[in-house]
Amino acid sequence: MIRQAFVMTVNPGAEAEYAQRHNPIWPELEAVLRAHGVGTYSIFLHPKTRQLFAYVEFSSQAQWDSVGNTEVVRRWWRDMRELMPTHADNSPVAEPLTEVFYLGGEREEKLACANESPMRPRRARSSVT
Repeated sequence: MIRQAFVMTVNPGAEAEYAQRHNPIWPELEAVLRAHGVGTYSIFLHPKTRQLFAYVEFSSQAQWDSVGNTEVVRRWWRDMRELMPTHADNSPVAEPLTEVFYLGGEREEKLACANESPMRPRRARSSVT
């Protein structure tokens, strides 16, 4: 699995609504994420800063990059746009994070296979909030 993390922000006063809309997410959104190779996806809220820390594991970068082209994700973005900063296409503003530590058996193998530096940030192009 490929691991990726990114930070987003929820608008002031929208924290409870943001959490409510994710509990649970739409069944069709879950199905699209699974169909696009997502195995794990977590979002954590830092209540003092309203930052959202997202962590996702997926099987294919190409599948993850294409999830934002689906009708379901675009509808989800439209539904969430009032709760957080977004781009013109309603996708959430997301800042990719650089992994600096990982404890697990896959790191060296994944980096060697992907021919990547662990310090090179990945773009969080297809964040689903």
